[in-house]
Amino acid sequence: MPMIDADGCLLNVSVEGRDGGPTLMLSNSLGCTLQMWEPQMKALTQVFRVIRYDRRGHGKSNVPPGPYTMERFGRDVLAILDDLNIEKVHWCGLSMGGMVGQWLGANAPERFGKLILANTSCYYAEPTRWLERIEAVKKGGIAAVADAVIAGWLTQDFREREPAITAKMKSMLLASPVEGYLACCEALSTLDQRALLPKIKSPTLVIAGRHDVATPISAAELIRSNIPGASMTIIDAAHISNVEQPHAFTDAVVGFLTQR
Repeated sequence: MPMIDADGCLLNVSVEGRDGGPTLMLSNSLGCTLQMWEPQMKALTQVFRVIRYDRRGHGKSNVPPGPYTMERFGRDVLAILDDLNIEKVHWCGLSMGGMVGQWLGANAPERFGKLILANTSCYYAEPTRWLERIEAVKKGGIAAVADAVIAGWLTQDFREREPAITAKMKSMLLASPVEGYLACCEALSTLDQRALLPKIKSPTLVIAGRHDVATPISAAELIRSNIPGASMTIIDAAHISNVEQPHAFTDAVVGFLTQR
């Protein structure tokens, strides 16, 4: 896996899949590494060249001091594409990855074909939840919030049915560098990208989780209704829908990206 320099921050990047095929870039949720996409990789790499990466502050990427911003995250993506000499990609981002996708769709439209914005939001009316999480993590580390985060990521039914997958997701979360996690939470506490949405001209699919309390269907509908021509699909899952319903998620992604 190459390490790519984005203004002095080394980012861990993985490129796999079909040489010469269309390129798809995947972007993770807060507290996840590029490993969160494993349930999709077998199917996606048969159709696409797939780029995954660890966002700054996460996984094997560097953890520069905060604060971070959506623009900074977006420019990191453009640095990866420039380094790989890739002119244009499709985008699939979940949660925070969807927020970065909104910034990119509005600010670098020439670099993106189709956009998939999954389990995400464009705006938090009230920063309290993020400020409380920041305080809890500062005092007790990510372990202080891990159980509550996992309960939002995956439905109770799935957690009981799939304890091994649940444990793997929790381990990924707990391994997150605290400083990087906090800097990302600070970026989320001021999120307001409503004005960007009408500027997005790429064909866009919004994916929502029926049981997602972190970014509910109403948040997805706000995005869909403000991006010209966007469509929406609802998956029977909580927040990390690609893990909870991998086949339905993959089918939605491949179907949207391959339709004429």
